[in-house]
Amino acid sequence: MIPHRRFHAFLPLLPALLLTGCGMPTASDTAAAAAVSAPDPAASDATVDTAASLATALPLVEVYKSPACGCCGSWVAHLRQSGFPVEVHEVEDLEPVRKQFGVPYGKGSCHTARVDGYVVEGHVPAGDIRRLLAERPNARGLVLPGMPAGSPGMETPDGFVQRYTIELATHDGRTSPWATHGPL
Repeated sequence: MIPHRRFHAFLPLLPALLLTGCGMPTASDTAAAAAVSAPDPAASDATVDTAASLATALPLVEVYKSPACGCCGSWVAHLRQSGFPVEVHEVEDLEPVRKQFGVPYGKGSCHTARVDGYVVEGHVPAGDIRRLLAERPNARGLVLPGMPAGSPGMETPDGFVQRYTIELATHDGRTSPWATHGPL
């Protein structure tokens, strides 16, 4: 997470981060931000208050997961590190939750979430959730079937990332590509 006193340096990059689907700044983003606006060690309380209010402006993500699932906990940590407030509900059987929220058949994963009226199924990156909330499509939400290696919460020690596609699920259960991640 970006310390509050340095947050203002990243504000010029925020629109680009939202459009690229990247929830965290890269090393080049950090260097660009430093070039645009060096952190002021004597930052005013107004700057700190603005950063805090932007961080709390993200809606609550309610996550439904199995009590024994470690990768789900890692995905929750990814969301929190990206600034989302998260509430976790541990359930033994996710199928009734998926059915209630309208996750399309065959598009399930190991956890299901709700955020601002949308469903998010699986290891969807925080940047894609931010894009969903910014664009507000008339849809049920985002799904990432299975548990692709390298997706948030499914990182591997060697850094391998499997190519995967986040899908936008419509109200009638159809899906279409939303974002693709990983190498070609």
